[in-house]
Amino acid sequence: MVDILLERTVPLPLDEAWRRVTQWRRHGDVVPLTRVRVEPPAPTRRGTLVVARSGVGPLAFDDPMEITVWQPPQDGAAGLCRLEKRGRVVRGWAELEVRPGPGGRARVVWREEIRVRPLPSLFDGVLRRSARYVFGRALNRLLRHA
Repeated sequence: MVDILLERTVPLPLDEAWRRVTQWRRHGDVVPLTRVRVEPPAPTRRGTLVVARSGVGPLAFDDPMEITVWQPPQDGAAGLCRLEKRGRVVRGWAELEVRPGPGGRARVVWREEIRVRPLPSLFDGVLRRSARYVFGRALNRLLRHA
């Protein structure tokens, strides 16, 4: 099991930061070798299924994630989205939180717990470093571009 914590403070209002990090199809644009589909397509709500298909050809796999908490920011209060990973290969959960930051900026927190089958715990360090790099880069790109 690998725990990941990413935090960014951005010069965006809460609502805009939330919109950018919850544009699910854009996650496929910013994570290499990944396409994302959403069922049902819109609007996002509790029970929505976000499926990331990663890899190439026969080495590709689905990472289905069900939204179990959907609380967009409202009236200056923080927003929280929790996704439960329900795949055969990737298990765990992810949380995206957008809360007020200093100087009217938004503070974005991405927390994730990942278990990849059949990787033994011997590979946790490599998985942690690679996931932090890939997800950190993805988060930066999501927040930079509308």
